[in-house]
Parts: sequence; structure tokens; C-alpha cells
Amino acid sequence: MDIKTELNRTHPDYVVYVPEGEKNTGNEHFLVFDGPDGSLMVIWTQSTYEGMPDQHIVFARSDDGGKTWTPPKTIACKDETHGMASWAFPLVTHSGRIYAIFSRHIGVNDYATHTTGLMAGIYSDDNGETWSEEGIIPMPKSKWDNADPNIPANWIVWQKPARISDGKYFAGMTRWVSPTVRGEPPIESWISHASVVEFVRFENLDDNPEVKDIHIRFTMSDDEALQYPYPGYPDVSVIQEPTVIALPDDRLFCIMRTAAGYTVYSVSEDGGIKWSQPLPLRFQDGGEILKHPLSPSPMYDVGKGDILFFYHDNDGNFEQWTPIDSNWHRRPIFLVRGQYRPGAEQPVWFSQKEFFMDNDGIPIGYKEGRADLAMYASVTMEGDNPVIWYPERKYFLLGKRIARERITAMKVPER
Repeated sequence: MDIKTELNRTHPDYVVYVPEGEKNTGNEHFLVFDGPDGSLMVIWTQSTYEGMPDQHIVFARSDDGGKTWTPPKTIACKDETHGMASWAFPLVTHSGRIYAIFSRHIGVNDYATHTTGLMAGIYSDDNGETWSEEGIIPMPKSKWDNADPNIPANWIVWQKPARISDGKYFAGMTRWVSPTVRGEPPIESWISHASVVEFVRFENLDDNPEVKDIHIRFTMSDDEALQYPYPGYPDVSVIQEPTVIALPDDRLFCIMRTAAGYTVYSVSEDGGIKWSQPLPLRFQDGGEILKHPLSPSPMYDVGKGDILFFYHDNDGNFEQWTPIDSNWHRRPIFLVRGQYRPGAEQPVWFSQKEFFMDNDGIPIGYKEGRADLAMYASVTMEGDNPVIWYPERKYFLLGKRIARERITAMKVPER
């Protein structure tokens, strides 16, 4: 296999990381952010392959706008006293302290090794050169968790939290339902494992507390958690990976992936305390549903009234693949432009789709490899132009510039 050919299948503008050999071929949860010193910084989860015991957190930076990047530096990993580290996300305080919050496995499994874990964290006061000792953020139990106090929750925050709730960092969180709560899944597939969505706010981060003293507040917990039924099994909820943006009218708008063959949305009118019942995401009120399998469905506010949404335009039945074949049906990627529509039932309406990228379904990576374009992605701005940073087949880490002219040419229906 020619690595240059594979690297260029999606026609990237930036290359952040290319694996060497077979050790670190799993690269995902790719969160690029603006560093406090004007650089671009990135935190991601790396492993031989997703969920393997060597899963760890790395950090890198670019001082030239993403053209070149430092080699990744491991900042949290499995060692003689800790289990694997997974799914870190960054938070930058007003003073410039960088927190990395992640899931720390402690040697016991509930739902899965790489999701059952404590909420751990470290911080850097020198732009990522050095990092503090690890601490644990107290995380209250939920009715969806294992009742055993020695078994942590099953959780993940998959996108960068944003300051959209009274100036506090706010994020959606997937909480997988403990097998001790859900009982036996209705079919033998990971896709049927129950999950709900909650929300978390970081209350005192700008005071630069020690990690153990970070105060988090959960909303929509326990019976209030957002749920969406697995097709044919109304008592089994599968709803995951919430993305939250602020609307011009101060409401919050959230989209989430489901196992129903489409994405759903919910709205909060009080800064994220209460949320509406999830509904299918449509192009506009009464319009066609945007088809999407159980796959990351990122949405980004890119300024000037524009929202970008990336999706697959299939319900999981794609080519020869079925909804449970997530390593294969998560492609290609289409792009739509969203805009706020005051007074509409669904407050964000979308343009017709445009093809964005594909990798031709060629597998690469550990053992048999994978061919997906799962968008565990992030966005930064390059002037007026957004750059989408994406893991390609959870192997390469790449960036692609989206010209503002292309966005404005995509017409969103008026009311």
C-alpha cells in the first residue's frame, strides 16, 4: 500500500500526524484548539487500535498556523499505578492555564474498558511544556450507573466544551447505561447498548483550581436524561455524542446521533438546565430528515451566522454494509450550511448537501484496518475561513480548509 496515495485520498490541506510502523495507528478524538500563546494546539487519543490497553493521551502544537506540528508528547498513559487514559478534551482558562480532562480506567470494567473510568485531569501553566500531577474530579453517580461505588461511570465528552452557558464551559456528555441497569441487550451488537445524554458545566475553572477542586454541575441527569428509542425496542435508548451551539436568541441547540438512521435535535431555553424532547433533524420545518447512521455528527458555529454540519447521508445501509458495520458505512462526508430561523419549530435550517470528501472505502491500519470517516473532529478559524481537523480512518490526522465563499454560496431556505 502506498502511504502517500492513502494520505491524499481526502485531499487535505494540512497534515498533523502520520503513523510510523504499527504501534500508534489508532488516532482519534482529535481536538485542535487555539492556544493561549497564539499557537494552535491539539490533544488526541492514541493507541495501537481503539480500546486496546495502550490507549493514551498526546499533545502537540503548531507555531505556523498548522503547516507543521511538533511530535506528539504523551501526557497521560497506562503505568504501574494507572490504567489506560482515553478521550481527553481541552479547557483554557482566562489566565491561560490549559486543563486536559479525560477518562481514567482503574482496572474494572462495566460497559467497556475505554469508557468505564473516573473523570481525571491534568493542567499546564506553560503552554504544554510541562503538566501537573493527575487529579480526580468528583463525579456524582447517576441512576444509569452501576450501583457499586467501586465501579466508575461509563461516559465520554467528545467535543471541545464551549463558553456558552453564562460564560462557563458547557458540554454534552454520553452516559452509557450500565449492563446491571439495562439488562441483556435486545440483539448481539454493540449498537444496541443503551445510552443517554446529559450535560455538564464547569463552574469554577477560571479560578484555576487544582483538578480535585474543579466543581462540575450536571443537568438532565437520572430520569431527566435525554433518551431516544432503538428501532423496534421502545424501552432501549440509544442516543450519543451531543454537540451544542448557542443561538442568537440565547437558546442552546444540540444535535445527537442515534441508532434510528438519523440525527436528532433538542433545544434549551434556560442555558442548558432543561432540554426539549429530541426530534429528528430535518432540512427545514416539515422537510426531509437528514439520514445518518450511528456515527459522529459534528456541527460547528463558524461565525457570520453560519453553522456547518457534516454527515453521511445514509442510514447505515450503505453499499453492502448494514447499520452494525460502523467501520465501513461511515462515509462519504457531505456538508450542509445551517442558519438560524427565528420563530421556526426547528430553529436551524439547512441548505442542500454538497459532497465534501471520501476515502473510497480503502481500509488501512491495525490488522484488517478500517475504512470509515468517523468525524471525531474539531474546527478552528483561519481568518474568515474555518478549518476542519479530522481523523481519517482513525489513522491519519489531517486538516481541510473551507473557503467562506463556498459556504455563502450554499443557499439556506428562508422562512
